[in-house]
Amino acid sequence: MLGAVSHPPRPPLLISGCRPNAAPFCVLQRRPLLRAFSTIPRLNSFHSPLIPKASVGSSEYVVETGTNVKFPRELRVPGCSGSLVLLGTGYREKVFAIIGVKVYAAGFYVEPSIRERLDAWKGKPATEVLGDCSLFSLILQAPLEKSLNIMLVRDVDGKTFWNALDDVISPRIKNPTSVDESALLTFRSTFQSRDLKQGTFIFLTWVVPSKMLISISSGGFPSNVDAEIESANVNMALYDAFFGESPVSPTLKTSVVNGLTEVFS
Repeated sequence: MLGAVSHPPRPPLLISGCRPNAAPFCVLQRRPLLRAFSTIPRLNSFHSPLIPKASVGSSEYVVETGTNVKFPRELRVPGCSGSLVLLGTGYREKVFAIIGVKVYAAGFYVEPSIRERLDAWKGKPATEVLGDCSLFSLILQAPLEKSLNIMLVRDVDGKTFWNALDDVISPRIKNPTSVDESALLTFRSTFQSRDLKQGTFIFLTWVVPSKMLISISSGGFPSNVDAEIESANVNMALYDAFFGESPVSPTLKTSVVNGLTEVFS
């Protein structure tokens, strides 16, 4: 995707206030809405101090238990300078006629060196970390690459997927600039005409806070960047939707927090 035109730096946004009590890729068991998948990358055994020892899975992957999707512990992401490591997993669920349906599983990857920037949270319990918005702001603002990797567990048309993203992005941008509007248009056009089948991979990668890369593939891991979103406001709004006060995937945010606290235990 083509990025928006350059714009003078804007003051960094803060993640919305948190409440302390706020609520590899894939082999899936057969379920009414799910098919089995077998596109699993072969990785060499990888051990990183960033990955919690108690993670479900093996030395090569972690299982997101709500969907049984397997996430590699180490991954090369299009547009990144090096390998990223898995910090946490979760799933997104939508309610249809009072029935909760899981739409996708997600894994959050970061550069291993982020561990060196989190000394201030060493020894803090998960409940305290979960309610500390400054932690997630630091992770976004840090000059480190991080990626939200999504794997669909049901068919979703591109327009529906984009509308779900826009529903959480646009309300977080109170006074969008022309740069923001251009970035949203690029974002929308990237997904709107796509037929996103079960098993599709979507990588949303923040290389810097003001620049996010989108990579999409229905045939295994993405190998190219499909679009660039160059808007600090849009990228921050999306990040806040996953790691702010009301995350669209509470399981993902909680898993990331647990990963961080286990690293420092």
